[in-house]
Amino acid sequence: MVKDTGTVPRTRAQDGALSSDMGTTTIDDGVVAKIAGLAAREVSGVYDMGAGAARALGTVRGIVGADKNIDQGVSVEVGERQAAVDLELVVEYGTAIPDLAGAVRKNVISAVERMCGLEVTEVNIKVDDVHLPGQKRDDGGAATEKEPRVQ
Repeated sequence: MVKDTGTVPRTRAQDGALSSDMGTTTIDDGVVAKIAGLAAREVSGVYDMGAGAARALGTVRGIVGADKNIDQGVSVEVGERQAAVDLELVVEYGTAIPDLAGAVRKNVISAVERMCGLEVTEVNIKVDDVHLPGQKRDDGGAATEKEPRVQ
């Protein structure tokens, strides 16, 4: 059995893939953030993304009918040929966090490198919370029990 060490084999973007004799392609930070956010959410065990305040704001956005902010909990730095990604995650209780972090890191690197042609130099992951079974959100974004303990 091969143990995942968290490293991802690099498929280096070709030097100059984003610029040629015909012109230059630039990719906005927001594009990379959305791709990274979607790739992170695809991994089983990721319940939500963002710190408490960002999740509360996301709940309010949902109440007023706005779309979910896909890049919530994601910040990126994008250069000419490289990108660095920082993620804030809420994980499902029972999920092995080191394994989850490795899977998220691998998926984000793969998606950004494939779709943007940028080399991902690092993916930093901060676990902000653990979602417990039986919890749901209230309007403020905080987790609450399904049934009240007393009436």
